[in-house]
Amino acid sequence: MRKLTAFDRPVQTAPRLLTARRIRTVDAADSTATAMLAYRGRIVAVGTLAECEAAAAAAGLAPERVDLGDAVIVPGFVDAHAHPLMYGQMMTWVDCGPAKAGSIPEIIALLRAAAASLPEGRPVRGYGYEQRNLAEKRHPTRFELDEVSTDREVYLMNASGHGGVVNSVTLERAGVDRDTPNPDGGEFFRDAEGELTGELSDAACNILTGVHGVKVGHHGPNFHLADEPEEHLRQLDLATQRFLAGGVTAIGDAQVSRREFDMYLRLAEAGRLDLRVSMYLLSHLLDDALEMGLVGQFGNAHLSFAGIKFYADGTLGGWTAYFPDGYVGEPCRTGQLYHEPAAYAELIRRAHEAGLQTATHAQSPTAIEMVVSAIEAALAENPDADARHRIEHCGLPTPEQIARMAAAGIRPVNQPQHYFNWGEGVEEAIGTPGERFNPLGEFEAAGVPVTISSDAPVADPIPLEAIQTAVTRVTRRGHRLGPDDLRITAAAALRAHTYEGAVSIGREDDLGSLEAGKHADFAVLSDDPLEVAPEAITQITVLETWVDGERRHRA
Repeated sequence: MRKLTAFDRPVQTAPRLLTARRIRTVDAADSTATAMLAYRGRIVAVGTLAECEAAAAAAGLAPERVDLGDAVIVPGFVDAHAHPLMYGQMMTWVDCGPAKAGSIPEIIALLRAAAASLPEGRPVRGYGYEQRNLAEKRHPTRFELDEVSTDREVYLMNASGHGGVVNSVTLERAGVDRDTPNPDGGEFFRDAEGELTGELSDAACNILTGVHGVKVGHHGPNFHLADEPEEHLRQLDLATQRFLAGGVTAIGDAQVSRREFDMYLRLAEAGRLDLRVSMYLLSHLLDDALEMGLVGQFGNAHLSFAGIKFYADGTLGGWTAYFPDGYVGEPCRTGQLYHEPAAYAELIRRAHEAGLQTATHAQSPTAIEMVVSAIEAALAENPDADARHRIEHCGLPTPEQIARMAAAGIRPVNQPQHYFNWGEGVEEAIGTPGERFNPLGEFEAAGVPVTISSDAPVADPIPLEAIQTAVTRVTRRGHRLGPDDLRITAAAALRAHTYEGAVSIGREDDLGSLEAGKHADFAVLSDDPLEVAPEAITQITVLETWVDGERRHRA
């Protein structure tokens, strides 16, 4: 039996007085300072050097001086929507993204090379392709993946994380053939003759986890593929270091199954949880959560339960977001909803009635309408002015829906790096409306709080890249997406990735800004993101990342 242990990380015990060119506190007044006193993992004072020295003397402290010179300190970035274990696992797979492969033959070559180096029978897993970035402008097929192997499973995950392509043996071992019906909320794609192409999406991904693996039904894309526990812990370690390197100190894990929950407990018990994680259980566990009485936040400063994650539709990147009239150039492809609207509304009603925060993935206007309507109904039945229900990604809300979100207190959690990486593809997929993808400026104008995050591994956890993209709306290819009123300022983007991120995970009392009494979590930057030219924000280096007043990363 696993022992019950206290798994808070030891916090800083020695007092420290840090000085820098500028400290951006991101408090209510957006004030700045030049010194900060920290003790026992908490901030004691922020202000001038003289003010912090006086605070130390009044508390009887003789702090160690840490002079950061010309650097700029900002609150630790809060990545309110990410998938750390999935990200770490992807880091051990074959990178088939556009920087590595521009065509299907190049992908096949990468996967074949990996297969040659793996033990016999070990599955071959690749990730990162995006069909519109390939020379062929299409998904690979199972027959092309059969060139990698015909006696071991091969899975190539789409950059969206909502499916991809498998080889023939994967389908055969799962018992999937041309007569297999599509599951609710997912699809096994077929060609014009009805033959399986090997592409699968969303709920169809349940076949990837084997007989005894995690099953999530039609509650989301199943990316919970199993490795040995020690390998999962290594993957979490790898991911943690990447988040810390980007200045991230707190994460909202937006899809927790038993796999993630078990690994977080193991990592915490081993004293290796170097940042803070707020967990959102996937909605297939809603009944279990309610049965166990998990009706509010619980945990400690490093590992906590925050709420329930739902899915309304699929992804814009993989063309599985729900557009009932079809996609431009492919009108027969409509994407899908994970739940019928009435069934989804009942799930939201039950979670809200129990006092649980909900976070629902929704991209298309139809899917967002389903979410907004369900939350409005739940709030009408049980009013709660601080429910903080979230819409994840919230890619293409209508102006009318944005106004209703403001009235209901619904918080979108957006990812500017989505349109940085493939914003043009959204325009190609659905036409001109795609230029409004992630309309941060419209949210701000309507009084809807803006929160930005990475959705790692869909994008790397690089907050400065997300901030720059929110300010410029310029994609990786140099295309400016949409009009200027969709952009926000650098100050608003910094707040969106710090304080508003903390509000979105229910942690603003101790995270998100640099104020007395809060955790001493901060990032040390080589320059000020509010002073450099917008297109130069990503050139800023994260020099150090501190959690609980201890340095956890140094460039």
